[in-house]
Amino acid sequence: MGRMNTAQKNNTLSFRTRAAFFLLGTLAAMWVWGGDPGLAARIKDIAQFKGVRQNQLVGYGLVVGLDGTGDSDKAKFTIQSMASLLEKMGVTVQPGDIKVDNVAAVMVTAELPPFARAGSRIDVLVSSIGDAANLQGGTLLFTPLKAADGNVYAVAQGAVSTGGFGAGGASGSKVQKNFPTVGRVVGGAFVEKEVSSDFMQRKFLTLTLHRPDFTTASRVAQAINDALFGPVALTADAGTIQVEVPDRYVGNPVGLVTLIEGLGVTPDQVSKVIINERTGTVIMGENVRIATIAIAHGNLSIQIKETQEVSQPLPFSEGETTVTAESDLRIQEGNAPLFLVESGVSIGEVVRALNALGVSPRDLIAIFQALKAAGALQAELEIM
Repeated sequence: MGRMNTAQKNNTLSFRTRAAFFLLGTLAAMWVWGGDPGLAARIKDIAQFKGVRQNQLVGYGLVVGLDGTGDSDKAKFTIQSMASLLEKMGVTVQPGDIKVDNVAAVMVTAELPPFARAGSRIDVLVSSIGDAANLQGGTLLFTPLKAADGNVYAVAQGAVSTGGFGAGGASGSKVQKNFPTVGRVVGGAFVEKEVSSDFMQRKFLTLTLHRPDFTTASRVAQAINDALFGPVALTADAGTIQVEVPDRYVGNPVGLVTLIEGLGVTPDQVSKVIINERTGTVIMGENVRIATIAIAHGNLSIQIKETQEVSQPLPFSEGETTVTAESDLRIQEGNAPLFLVESGVSIGEVVRALNALGVSPRDLIAIFQALKAAGALQAELEIM
């Protein structure tokens, strides 16, 4: 092969130079606006594009083929539904002549994915609404699924899989695993109608944050502007970022969405302490700080011991045997010294300062409540 001429060498060096500057600019933007690159999260994981979401579907149907574990005669709606179904098939019966031991009335729910096309398959969840004991081995009959606008978008039918079982004996003993009155039909619904969308023709895309925050929204907008080399992203509020589709992505918004979703941004967090008094759980965020304060926390222990004393009468006396209760009450108060807790600069120092008190998680709950009342806790206190 021949040697490269001067023009080819210059082109190669120019390409490498541009690539190096682009890489340095991207890393600098991540450090300045997104925090530590090692802690960055994808925009795809902290936000979503407006209008790109699932739609909930619901329908009423019947599950047949049960082995005597269906609804009882008390479920009048099941009997009426079965009679109506048979009548539509040309079979005329009286509701009083129908036994529904092998039939169960169910509600069928599903989620229609965004951009689902006619003919696509989706899973459906089947839940008993009568007094059926088990849906195992049943088959869901033709069930239209409607959205909030009242239109039918899918039709479900197929074998029900419960993932559990239930069995009982004549004496009343019962063994059950999971919930056999709820099942799933995998790929049991066909999409019949598509949800209209103007996504391909949009000139603006809107990002909504899962947890609205002004700092996070600013970081997301800056990351998008740095990646697209222009002011195309604007923060409308703490939870919304509007992105103008560049000319090179007109007619190809999928490529733009793919680029934006892959960008890394470090979400900002509010300093918060979460307390669950029922379980004694205390969770502290990364940015929790405590001002310099002195803490003394003592424990009060009360122990009551009950004993029964039997009193016997003298021989040949007319007395009766009696039982008396005696209580032994002991009170012990802990000797807790006064600790000086310095203002912490990290979550580790805060934890070490609190551990020095030797308190339990439930004691921490009382301490945090007192710190908040004293104004020394520089964080939100949320009690669940």
